[in-house]
Amino acid sequence: MADFKTAPADAPAGVKLMTWVDNRFPATKLFKEHMSEYYAPKNFNWFYIFGSLALLVLVIQIVTGIFLVMHYKPDAALAFASVEYIMRDVPWGWLIRYMHSTGASAFFVVVYLHMYRGLIYGSYRKPRELVWVFGCAIFLALMAEAFMGYLLPWGQMSYWGAQVIVNLFAAVPFVGPDLALLIRGDYVVGDATLNRFFSFHVIAVPLVLLGLVVAHIIALHEVGSNNPDGVEIKAKKDPKTGIPLDGIAFHPYYSVHDIFGVGLFLMVFCAIIFFGPELGGYFLEYNNFIPADPLKTPLHIAPVWYFTPYYSMLRATTDTMVNVLCVIVALAGVVSLLAVKGKARIAIAVGGIVAIALLKTFDAKFWGVVVMGGAVIILFVLPWLDNSPVKSIRYRPQWHKWLYGIFVVFFVVLGYLGIQPPSDLGTLVSQIGTLFYFGFFLLMPWWSTIGTFKQVPDRVNFTAH
Repeated sequence: MADFKTAPADAPAGVKLMTWVDNRFPATKLFKEHMSEYYAPKNFNWFYIFGSLALLVLVIQIVTGIFLVMHYKPDAALAFASVEYIMRDVPWGWLIRYMHSTGASAFFVVVYLHMYRGLIYGSYRKPRELVWVFGCAIFLALMAEAFMGYLLPWGQMSYWGAQVIVNLFAAVPFVGPDLALLIRGDYVVGDATLNRFFSFHVIAVPLVLLGLVVAHIIALHEVGSNNPDGVEIKAKKDPKTGIPLDGIAFHPYYSVHDIFGVGLFLMVFCAIIFFGPELGGYFLEYNNFIPADPLKTPLHIAPVWYFTPYYSMLRATTDTMVNVLCVIVALAGVVSLLAVKGKARIAIAVGGIVAIALLKTFDAKFWGVVVMGGAVIILFVLPWLDNSPVKSIRYRPQWHKWLYGIFVVFFVVLGYLGIQPPSDLGTLVSQIGTLFYFGFFLLMPWWSTIGTFKQVPDRVNFTAH
């Protein structure tokens, strides 16, 4: 049994209480390790507030979700009416519902910005590969959570959106129809589907999400935070104290900094809740204020804005797109054959032929599902795709910055086109954007090494303000 600490007899009651707690639970130790004695780089900028904001929104979603579940009925005949009951008859129910619906979009806003910050500053590079992988797993779980929660209001867009997305699983060769049936729990989206999604949305996925968040934070604090310069602050420590020379304690410096950021975020968050919770139909679609009707299909079915970039990629994968991919594979194979010698040439030739055969064997709908899923899965392997000699965008060639900028523009355009009805021009732009998206990552081992890189400083660049 460990030795118990004893507080002085004349110590304040608070000190005695904390001593009693610390003897049974390492509260003070955890606070020191993860707050007051966790040293973060002193050159953090505003991009670094989005991690704490994501944690804040997660708490908002859990708390508001608990209150919504108290009044929600997971029954196809009662679900829509129960949401209306929450909105109209439950005291402050409208506020809780709008906090939850706005929180869903806010979650993706801060997570997208958080991931973009990691992308431009190289926060996925060694030794933070596992931090990035856990973050991508959080993003995947968040998408599953949002999709399942989107069905629960049982409005027109909820119903038909789920119908379209679940039917995509039917495109999987051999097991597709059975897989779609398993997900729906019936031959059509109905009461069984609603109960399945409710169970996963309220219990299963949140537990996974919380576990991944804890793992993400533990992994981060084990290796330390990255910074805009990409300099490892643990490399330069005070010989006497062992404290990083370019580090400052997370608490109180960054905890106060984050609280200020939280205040700014909450002002915007509350302004949307009170003055425009639908945000022009982007946060809450107008069709979702109409009860689900299996006999009446909306003129245009589209997912919520945070799924639309991937939905655009799905729609962009047509037979023409598959043919273009075959040509790209063939050209890549020819270039590779010219670049290598020996037995590797045979392997490349066989691989290219098999790839083209597979592309032509399965229909475009299946490859659309593969592209949509691959757009998320490829993020997991990003740490092993980037071969740049420096981490941060600050010390990369200028054209790298333009490349990252074009990537963001295409991603936003894909998101916009995913909301719009299909058109020939929109499909063409989506196809170009999809090719650029995958080309950005798949060609990264090559282009990330090209150009003149700036000298990375030994110490972080910091100016007091």
